Amino acid sequence: MTETAVLRQRTHQERPAPPRKGGLLAGLLRTARPRQWVKNVLVVAAPAAAGELFSRHALSRLALLFVLFTACAAAVYLVNDARDADADRAHPVKRHRPVAAGQVPVPLAYAVGGCLALTAPAAAAWLCGPAVAALLTAYLAMQLAYCVSLKHVLVVDLAVVTTGFLMRAMIGGLALGIPLSRWFLITTGFGALFMVSAKRYSEAVQMAGKAGATRALLTEYTTGYLRFVWQLAAGVAVLGYCLWAMEEGGVPHTSVLPWRQLSMVAFILAILRYAVFADRGTAGEPEDVVLRDRALALIGVAWVAMYGLAVANW
Repeated sequence: MTETAVLRQRTHQERPAPPRKGGLLAGLLRTARPRQWVKNVLVVAAPAAAGELFSRHALSRLALLFVLFTACAAAVYLVNDARDADADRAHPVKRHRPVAAGQVPVPLAYAVGGCLALTAPAAAAWLCGPAVAALLTAYLAMQLAYCVSLKHVLVVDLAVVTTGFLMRAMIGGLALGIPLSRWFLITTGFGALFMVSAKRYSEAVQMAGKAGATRALLTEYTTGYLRFVWQLAAGVAVLGYCLWAMEEGGVPHTSVLPWRQLSMVAFILAILRYAVFADRGTAGEPEDVVLRDRALALIGVAWVAMYGLAVANW
């Protein structure tokens, strides 16, 4: 490549992306990452695991928790994009984000993010109680610390993102007064670590050798280490789920088949199916893998059916 071509490529990467069509509100909505909101469905995890999901009180409370957690996540995304605007402009993909592209002014992103960060815990304290508000506040503090510095610290970055998923899964039980099983927490935590480390591994594989096109911290990890992490996490998640499924808790059942124990088969198949994408280095967008793979969707439906039969004691 000639010197002139190199200069043109560098100039193209450093030039801010042209703003996309759409107004300011559309830019703010895009910055809030609507595709990521599916993660907040985890607020139903604890009530679903305890079989206390389908009362009117539970459904209304969980819908409120979904909205509050979505507001907190949007606040973090807005602050993160405002803080990283200059760096994002040099990235071939992130340069199209509304803040980096100039569609959303940096001060406005900070202002809206700050308002959401203050409003969501206050609303939680008023509508759900101090415990839920404290957990949301802790989530915001941890994620904002991640945006500022923790995302540049090896291993800690994986732990912070994993803990964010675990908090989502815990808050439903906390709001409804449902005790959280130790096996539920282990399975959820290591299942989240499996997906997070698989995502990092996929990013490292896909972006290898592309300077300036990936997270700076990925240059500090090796693909071998990230593979070890997602394989370890997958194994612990499977073990935790099996121990949880085999634990009857002293409650007799009269169902036709041991559905809770049989659900282990679907859970293990789901882990193995997702591991296919992780091994290929194509698990960089977990929500795409979960929503677009038909086999994984069918396994998920089978798991929901078996677990639902177990809860209903059929």
